[in-house]
Amino acid sequence: MKSAVETLSPTRAKLTVEVPFEELKPSLDAAYKQIAQQINVPGFRRGKVPPQVIDRQVGRGAVLNEAINQVLPQKYMEALQENSLEPLAQPEIEVTKLDEDADEVALEFTAEVDVKPEIELPDYAGLEAQVDDIEITDADVEEQVQALRERFGTLKDVERPAQDGDFVVIDLVATKDGEPVEGAEVSGMSYQVGKGGMLEGLDEAIVGLSAGEEKVFTSQLVGGDLIGQDVDVQVKVTQVQEQELPEYDDDFAQLASEFDTVGELEADVRERLGRGKRLEQAAAARDAVLEALLEKVEVPLPDGIVTEELDARRQNIEQQLAFAGITMEKYLEDEEQTVEEFEADLERRVRDSVAAQLVLDQIAKKEEFGVDQQELSSHLMRRAQQSGQDPQEFVNHMFEHNHVPELVAEILRGKALAQIVESAKVTDASGNEVELKNLQPDGTIGEPAEETEGDEAPVNAPAELLTDAVEDAEPSED
Repeated sequence: MKSAVETLSPTRAKLTVEVPFEELKPSLDAAYKQIAQQINVPGFRRGKVPPQVIDRQVGRGAVLNEAINQVLPQKYMEALQENSLEPLAQPEIEVTKLDEDADEVALEFTAEVDVKPEIELPDYAGLEAQVDDIEITDADVEEQVQALRERFGTLKDVERPAQDGDFVVIDLVATKDGEPVEGAEVSGMSYQVGKGGMLEGLDEAIVGLSAGEEKVFTSQLVGGDLIGQDVDVQVKVTQVQEQELPEYDDDFAQLASEFDTVGELEADVRERLGRGKRLEQAAAARDAVLEALLEKVEVPLPDGIVTEELDARRQNIEQQLAFAGITMEKYLEDEEQTVEEFEADLERRVRDSVAAQLVLDQIAKKEEFGVDQQELSSHLMRRAQQSGQDPQEFVNHMFEHNHVPELVAEILRGKALAQIVESAKVTDASGNEVELKNLQPDGTIGEPAEETEGDEAPVNAPAELLTDAVEDAEPSED
C-alpha cells in the first residue's frame, strides 16, 4: 500500500491511498466466499460456487464492491498511522480509481478528514492567575438560617387577599379563542406567590385575590402545541395561607440542628458556607489558569468540529429551557441579551472549549500520561452518578456505543489540567495564595474521598474490555 497526505489546512488533511492487487486479493477471496453463501446456483452446493460462476451470475462489480467495503476501512486506518494523523471526525471517502483487467485490480481512494492540528505548546509550568476573594457576609448566613426556619415553618389559613410570599391553592385553565387548551388545566395546586417558574403574569394575577375569587390574564404557554402563543388563563384562588416561622432562639437551634445555641448554629453555617466558597474559588482558579494558558497559544480550530459542538450545545440549552418551562425569548429577556449577543457568547465559549481540549490532549501526549482500569472504573461511576443513571446501565451503554475512548480522553485531559494547575501560582484579589488541594486527578474540584475497600470494582465492566478501551485511547508514541 502507498499513501500520501496533502495538508488542506492546519486542521484538515487529504489522504490518497493506493492498494495493489495482492493486498486487495484477500478481501476479494472473502467477498467471493460470502456471496457464495448467499446465492443458489443449480449444480452447485451453497457456498461452493466458483468465482467464475459468481462473476456471471451477480457480476464482477458486486464482488469488487464487497471487497472494497471490507478493505477500505483497514487501509484508511493504516494510512492514518503511516502519516501520523489523528482524526477528529468521520472522513469523506471517494474511490477515485478501480482498474480491472484479466490479472490485476488496482484500487485508489481519497479521504478528507478533520485532524488534530500541530500546536506549538508554550511553557505551561508556573502560570499565574487571579481569582476573587472569598467573602462570607452576614446576609449569606442570614439567608441560610432563613431557609432553615422556613423548613420548620407552619401554614395557617388567613381571611385576606393573597400577598407576595403567601401559599395559595389555585385552579388554572387556559383557553384559546374561547376553547379550552388540552393539557392546560390544573386544580388544587399549591403555589407560593412570588416563587415564579410557572406562567408569566401568574404572580401579578394572584396578588390581591381572596379565597373564592378569580381573574383572567393573558400569558404564553411553555409547552404543548401552542407553545409561545398567547392564551387566556383563568386562575381561581381557593385557599390563602400564611407561613408562620418558628422563633429564632436556642430552642430552635436544638430543634433544627445538633447544636444547643444559635451562636453555635451560625458558626456551623458560616463554616459550611466557607467550604462551599473555597470549592467555588478552586474551580474559578482552575478555569483562570486554563484561560491564562489559552492566551499564550495559537490553536487552529476545525470548523466542522466547532459547528458540531455549537449545534449540540444550542440543542442542549433549548432542551433544558423547555424542561424548566421557559421559552428562549423569556431566557434572553432575563439575561438581558439579544439573540445576536447570545449566539456570539455561545460561539466564543465553544471555541474556547474546543481549543482547551486540543491543547490538553497534546500536553497529555507530551507528558505520556496513561489511564489504568481503576481510574476508568471510577470515572465511569462518577459520570453515571452525575447523569442520574444506574451505573451498570450507564457502563453497558458506554461500551455498546463505543464511548469509552471518549471517557479515557476526558481523564487524560483532566490529568493534564491538574498538572498545569498544581504548578500554577494563583492568588486572590488581596494577594493571598490560593490552595488547590481539592483539585482531583480528573481535573474536577471536590472534597477528597476517603479510600474504602471494595472500590476496585464499582461497576461490572469486564476487565478485558476496560483494558482494551484504555489501550485504544492512550496517547500513541511519536
